[in-house]
Amino acid sequence: MSKLIQTVLGTRAGYGLTVLRVFVGIIFAAHGSQKLFGWFGGGGLAGTAQWMESIGLTPGTLMALLSGGTEFFAGLALIIGLLARPAALGLSFTLLVAIFSVHIHNGLFMANNGYEFALALLGGTVAVLLEGAGKLSIDGAIAK
Repeated sequence: MSKLIQTVLGTRAGYGLTVLRVFVGIIFAAHGSQKLFGWFGGGGLAGTAQWMESIGLTPGTLMALLSGGTEFFAGLALIIGLLARPAALGLSFTLLVAIFSVHIHNGLFMANNGYEFALALLGGTVAVLLEGAGKLSIDGAIAK
């Protein structure tokens, strides 16, 4: 197997990171489905695009597609453990944008719409990025 494939798909992590990856993936897939499809009380693509424009992320439709698509599809990738590192990289970038464009000026705590939750999710995505998908993953099975 090539070194690049082994680097992307290989994992040093055990079952604990598998659990973290699945739970973080569920949260992202749900948030992405809100943005893209309006599921779970979300605004859908049109509502998300309008909101993105209102906070200065333009063009709104493109930003809604990029953020919603990354959250939904990378969330699914984390759940099943396929291409977990690239998925975690995309999600980490999305979280940094969210933290610095929406939450940072509100302080840490969620009660004030702060960056607490996004920071916790960022910790999860960075852990997957560094350690890989964990023992129970498609990545791990391919890399063997």
